Amino acid sequence: MVDINGLIAKMTLRQKIAQMTQLTPEFFLADEEGVITGPMMADFGISDEDLVSIGSVLGSYDGEILYKIQKQHMAADPLQIPLIFMGDVIHGLKTIFPIPLALGSTWNPATVELAASISAIESSEAGLHVTFSPMADLVRDSRWGRVMESTGEDPYLNGEMSKAFIRGYQGENEELKKNRYKIAACLKHFAGYGAAEAGRDYAKAEISEHSLREYYLPAYKEAIQAGVKLVMTSFNTINDIPATGNKHLMIDILREEFEFEGVLISDWGAVTEMIHHGIAANHKDAAKLAMDSHLDMEMMTPAYLLGLEELLKDGAVELAQIDEAVFSILKLKDDLGLFDDPYRGYEAQLESNYEIKTLSGAHRDVARTIAEESFVLLKNDGKILPLESHDTQIILAGPIAQSQDIIGAWEAGGETKDAVSVADALRDVYPSLQVVHDMEIEGFVAHLEHKTDNGEVDAKKTDANVRQQTNSTKDKEVIILALGEHSGESGEAASRAHIKLPADQINLVDKAATTDKPIVVLIFSGRPLDLTDIVDKADAILQVWMPGTEGGNAIANIICGKSSPSGKLTMSFPRSVGQLPLYYNTFRTGRPWSEAHRDEKYLSKYLDESNFALFPFGYGLSYTEFRYSNLTLSTTEISLRNVDEVYDLAGIYDTEDMNEIYDIDNICEKDETLTVSITVANVGTREGDEIVQLYIKDEVAEVARPVLELKKFTKIHLDAAQSQIVTFELGANDFAYHHQDYSFSADAGQFKIFVGSSSVDTLYADFRLV
Repeated sequence: MVDINGLIAKMTLRQKIAQMTQLTPEFFLADEEGVITGPMMADFGISDEDLVSIGSVLGSYDGEILYKIQKQHMAADPLQIPLIFMGDVIHGLKTIFPIPLALGSTWNPATVELAASISAIESSEAGLHVTFSPMADLVRDSRWGRVMESTGEDPYLNGEMSKAFIRGYQGENEELKKNRYKIAACLKHFAGYGAAEAGRDYAKAEISEHSLREYYLPAYKEAIQAGVKLVMTSFNTINDIPATGNKHLMIDILREEFEFEGVLISDWGAVTEMIHHGIAANHKDAAKLAMDSHLDMEMMTPAYLLGLEELLKDGAVELAQIDEAVFSILKLKDDLGLFDDPYRGYEAQLESNYEIKTLSGAHRDVARTIAEESFVLLKNDGKILPLESHDTQIILAGPIAQSQDIIGAWEAGGETKDAVSVADALRDVYPSLQVVHDMEIEGFVAHLEHKTDNGEVDAKKTDANVRQQTNSTKDKEVIILALGEHSGESGEAASRAHIKLPADQINLVDKAATTDKPIVVLIFSGRPLDLTDIVDKADAILQVWMPGTEGGNAIANIICGKSSPSGKLTMSFPRSVGQLPLYYNTFRTGRPWSEAHRDEKYLSKYLDESNFALFPFGYGLSYTEFRYSNLTLSTTEISLRNVDEVYDLAGIYDTEDMNEIYDIDNICEKDETLTVSITVANVGTREGDEIVQLYIKDEVAEVARPVLELKKFTKIHLDAAQSQIVTFELGANDFAYHHQDYSFSADAGQFKIFVGSSSVDTLYADFRLV
């Protein structure tokens, strides 16, 4: 084991500062630019001596390049401190999984963990040591492009999914050091980035301290408690102070309250961007703000290199601050085993007999099944889906019908050429598939109903000609339209003021609707879109997100019924962009809208739109039907008094004394735990998976509470005609909230417990804390 303190003692000040700096590959290899995810500065002021001691490299997914850089570095660095390589492996390295928002729609932490573990394997084979994932940001505004990186609008679900990502990447306990196929995770973006004003990337976030603690911070806290190795600062301001220089966020909350001891790294360029924010005049000022916020590593700006030496001479920064940052960085390198093997097993990989797992058939199989699990069936009138007969006459159209651009933004080393298109996959299942090769609206009906002798569509036929002829297969034909966004329309720097489908796609649906053929719409997107223009015209709508490398095959399996859809939404779909931000756990008002008083004027409502989502949080259909019944609580009351007394006395009596005074085991059993059970029955004719969701509502509290709060969920599988009793355990903390003084506890009072298939389809029972 390396003596980190001894190593720091040998380092010069300049070597320490260089260790706190992260650069792209072009600084090391002139012909290698790497992946650029932010603005580039012309002058970093880096000498050859500095370059020898740089701590980290980001932005390459090519193992040969990273190996070459490390080899060159280790030959030049007299202290033999290896570089650490980091990258944006957000939903896969080469085998690309569905985007995180889609992974969230599985409501299955085990699935997320599996995707992350395969991502870690492929990352390690590419020479990477750290991924900038998971993103635990709470998101409520689908105009923001980076909603694709989140798992949704609920703090509890985001926390569960963030922990699953971390388990998949890092493994358990010390596995990271022992297992080269595990990588370190970096939690982002701390904090509140998902609340970017007007959904515009890099904008300020206006969040009260109470909302920050109650809704935005919980998922980060869960990830930190799960042992995440790094945290990344966010671009936005909180209380008008950029997060990267925000001592309240980074010291009071992250370091002291959450007890995070790992590496704190800036996002790309965020340190010197404090100059643009107007709170620093120059690099020196920016370095001072970042250093005072305990920022360990600066990504792609030279503030530390240009300012820290002078700050130290001026007494504005202490050497102990720098040493503490360097210790964190070297500790991470030791945790990864880099001092033992700077190449972390990569040299063994160069042997000819090494079997590469990246983009293997096994990995693609997993990517396909995970994509299937992530799809959300939004509509299925007349049970048009699945199309089980392979003789079904399918007419496929739309801009994404034959496109391989379905892997989404933040694709790391993934390539569209490796992706399976919808057309190619459906053609394997439905031999008579007809593809309309263009998006021209004029003559679209002719394209659908007139084909040449060789089976290709004929664009020269007119609507009039079509109407004069009879098509004997008309009743057997189904139109599938592949619509939505291309990958560049979501992700970082891809905010949108308008989130409807493009006009030509809406017109395509309109034209298809004139044929009286069943219409199935596939929606590819990195965000919830406004689908109001097409929802009434389509018979079925399948939200497939950006499904990844195996997207086409996964879609074909769902369409033909080989697999059944089970995903449910973790972000609400708006009826109009004017509803945004939109989220299920909204607050009650003094003048709430209700159906009984809908015509009254002075209520909280729009004049021209519903208050409610087009498709709500937790919603998703199946090919079968589930019925909920017999919601039962183990007790209608829990006594908080006894629990509080035990906790209050913990510092006065030792454990034996407390056991004599109180029967602690019984208090914990009877007073801390509520068992909620419900019967779920599959009343359809097919097997299927159901996501059972439990919510609570606090009727009266010290501060206003949401109309509903997700507290538990589970996924079950039921055969046709099978039923199962599902149980949940709730403890005192499940009823707790942040009070006016930001303390976190539960109050005595009345609650409602809701269990059901979505946030709007539940049974409920009353419950009381006394």
